[in-house]
Amino acid sequence: MEDAYPKQLAEFVQDQWIGIENKTKDEDMLPSLSILEQLLSTTYQASLLHDEGRSVTFRLILCKPDRFTSNEGPPTGLHCLEFTDSRPFTAHELKQLSQAADYYRSLIGIKFGQNGKLRIWGIIHSGPRWLREVAGGRRASVPLPPSLVIKIIGPGSLEVCKGSLLLAKLDQGYLIGKSLDVFNSLWLPAIFAPFREEYLTSHIAMREQTQKPRASLDPDLPRMIGQHMVRRMIAAIRDSNHGGTLILISPERTVELCHTNRYINFKYTFLDGEPRRRWGTLIVKALNTLAEVYGSRGTDITVGWKEYEKSTNGTIVELDEAIFEFSYLIARLAAVDGAVVLTKQFELLGFGTEIKLEQAHIPRVARALDLEGHQEEMESVENVGTRHRSAYRLFKEMPDALAIVISQDKGVHFIKCRNGTVTYWNHGGA
Repeated sequence: MEDAYPKQLAEFVQDQWIGIENKTKDEDMLPSLSILEQLLSTTYQASLLHDEGRSVTFRLILCKPDRFTSNEGPPTGLHCLEFTDSRPFTAHELKQLSQAADYYRSLIGIKFGQNGKLRIWGIIHSGPRWLREVAGGRRASVPLPPSLVIKIIGPGSLEVCKGSLLLAKLDQGYLIGKSLDVFNSLWLPAIFAPFREEYLTSHIAMREQTQKPRASLDPDLPRMIGQHMVRRMIAAIRDSNHGGTLILISPERTVELCHTNRYINFKYTFLDGEPRRRWGTLIVKALNTLAEVYGSRGTDITVGWKEYEKSTNGTIVELDEAIFEFSYLIARLAAVDGAVVLTKQFELLGFGTEIKLEQAHIPRVARALDLEGHQEEMESVENVGTRHRSAYRLFKEMPDALAIVISQDKGVHFIKCRNGTVTYWNHGGA
C-alpha cells in the first residue's frame, strides 16, 4: 500500500529542490519522483519501529562513499566507514543500524546499486558540531555534500534537506516548508542593541586600565555570543522533554517586578549581586581577552565572531564553556513549573514564576508568516496550552517584554507585542 504522507512530501521536496538545482552537480541531483517516494516511504516506516523499546532516530545521506576523504574525521572532518558488502535498503535494516549510527554524531550512507536499487553502503561519523546552528556553539561544522539528506527525528517525524539546507518537514501529519529561524530576523537583534553597547562600553573601560596592545572589536560580537547562548538554552530545554518559558524584560523593570506587582509572582528569586549578573561579567572578560590576544599579534584587525569561534586561547575556551554552562543552568531552572525571568542583559532574576493578569482576555493572537512579521494571520488561543496563554496575557499588558516558550512537544515560539498586537513566531531553527 502506498504511503500518502511520503508521497505528498516527495512532491513538495521536488518543487523545493528545483529552485536550487541549477547549482547542483550531476552526482547530487535529486532522484526521480518514484525513487524519492520509495526512499521517504521506507524511512517513514522505519521511524514507526522500535528496537528493544528504543525509538528509531537517524540521519541518512544519498551519495557515493567516494564523496568523502578517506583520511579525515571529527571534529574537523567526516570519517567515512564503508561496509565490505552493502546492505539492502529496508525499514528493518535502518532500524538495526540506527542504534549504531547515533543521530547526533553519524549518518547512514546510501547509494544506487548496480541493479539501480538503493543500498546501504556504510556509516559516516560527523561528530556533533553540525548542531551548532541549532544548539549554539563556537566551533564551525564540516559541511555535508549538497546531496539529499533525510533526518528521522521521531515516530512519523522527518526532515528533508539538501546537505545542511532544510527543504521540508513532516511532523504529526503536517507538511511544513522552510521554517523561520527567528535569529535571522532584524527585530530580534534590535531588542538587544542598547545592551550590546553597554558591554562594549564596559570593555573599553577595562581596556583603558591596561597598557597592553588591543585590537578593535566588531560591535556585533556581543550579540553573536549571546545568540549562540540562547540557542543552547532552547536546545537544552527541548532535550529535557518538559518544556519551559523564558521571559526577558527591560532592565528598567527589575526593581518593579522583584517586588509585589500586578504582573508576576516569583516563587524563587536571587539576591542582587554579581552571581545573577554573571553573563555580563563573562562577556566583558571574553571581549577583553580577545582584544588582548589579537592585539599582541600586531595586526590591524577587527575581531569578530569568526576570530572568537576559531580562537584556541585557553582563557577564551574556558570563558566559552562558562557561558554555555550558564545556558544549561537556565534550562534546568525552566524545568520547574513557571517561567524563568531574565533582563535583556541576561541578568537572572528568578524562576518558578507565575504570570498573573487573570482578568486579561486575549481571544486571538497573530502568527507571523515571515521573519519580520509583515505578513501574519490571526489565530484563536483556544487550542494552545497554559504556557502560551499566560505569555499572551502578559504581553498584552507589558509590550516591552519578550518570551520564548518551548512546548513539551519541542515546538518553539518567540512572542512579543508588535504594533499593539500580541504576535508569535514559530521558530524552526531546529
